[in-house]
Amino acid sequence: MTPMIAEITGNIQVAAAAIGATIGVGLVGMKAAEAVGRNPGAATPVLVQSLIGMALAEGIFFVAFFLK
Repeated sequence: MTPMIAEITGNIQVAAAAIGATIGVGLVGMKAAEAVGRNPGAATPVLVQSLIGMALAEGIFFVAFFLK
C-alpha cells in the first residue's frame, strides 16, 4: 500500500510542477510581449531577460521530474 501511495504522490508532484512551469512561461511571455509593445527599442534586452526567466521556470519542472 505504501509504495502505491508514494507513486501517486510523486505523480501529483510532477503534474503540479508541470502546471506551474507552464503558467510561469506563459506569464513571462505575456509580460515580455507587453514590454516590447511599450518600448520596441528594448526588444533585445527584454528577449534576453525573458529567455532566462523561462529557462528558470522550466528548470523547476525538470528538477521535479528527475527527482521523482
